[in-house]
Amino acid sequence: MIHSKDNSEHYTWGNHCDSWILKNTKSLSVKQEKMPAGTSEKLHFHKVAEQFFYILKGEAVFYINEEKFSVKQGESISIAPGSKHFISNESVEEIEFLVISNPPADQDRIEIKE
Repeated sequence: MIHSKDNSEHYTWGNHCDSWILKNTKSLSVKQEKMPAGTSEKLHFHKVAEQFFYILKGEAVFYINEEKFSVKQGESISIAPGSKHFISNESVEEIEFLVISNPPADQDRIEIKE
């Protein structure tokens, strides 16, 4: 089956952020996500999941182990298991990206209280 935002399971998270589940198996998760300007997620880490983000539109800012990385459209970044991180949209435009997790990170997310 061909998957797209139009025919995939959708949910919202954070402050009006969108996620479409393009693939979800025991070993792999692929989601397309959209974040409005000025939004971010909470600081967290994954015990076993490695994540790979590919920016489709705009510029995302990642905070990984207290380092800041700007990732532009057409660029990607990987996040190793155990790395404290979050994604932020510090621009005035929405951003859109793919997040690929191996294994899926849904049951492997530990939020860090600040």
